[in-house]
Amino acid sequence: MALWDRLKESATQMQTQLLAKKNDLTSGAFRDASMAMCALVAAADGSVDPSERQRVAQLIATNDVLQNFDAMDLQRRFDQNLDKLTADFDFGKVSVLQEIAKAKKKPAEARAVVQIGIVIGGADGDFDKSEQAVVREACFTLDLPPHEFDL
Repeated sequence: MALWDRLKESATQMQTQLLAKKNDLTSGAFRDASMAMCALVAAADGSVDPSERQRVAQLIATNDVLQNFDAMDLQRRFDQNLDKLTADFDFGKVSVLQEIAKAKKKPAEARAVVQIGIVIGGADGDFDKSEQAVVREACFTLDLPPHEFDL
């Protein structure tokens, strides 16, 4: 199976798993951590182009799991995290990883945050090395083994 096909299949599986947990993913910690993860993946390569912002905006508007939250609030949180990362990536990453760590107390939420990162990373069909690296780093922040997610 080609890498592209495996990536699409993995992102689809992650989305299915997220949907199954939708009713459990309603906390503020999950909300904050998921938007921080989206920003981290979007800025992973050191720049954020308009298509990456558009992918996240589309996810916020259409993802069933995120429908538990106000879309404008999610967009604001995403933008705040992205601003930190674009101002100074290394310093911003520390702050964003602290947001991601909020989901650490609940393993289902922590896994869901990682899955959202994979879904965002694979949305353009290319879950590149820099995106994989930041998702792997988030796994360590959340005390989750990256191999659990094929990272």
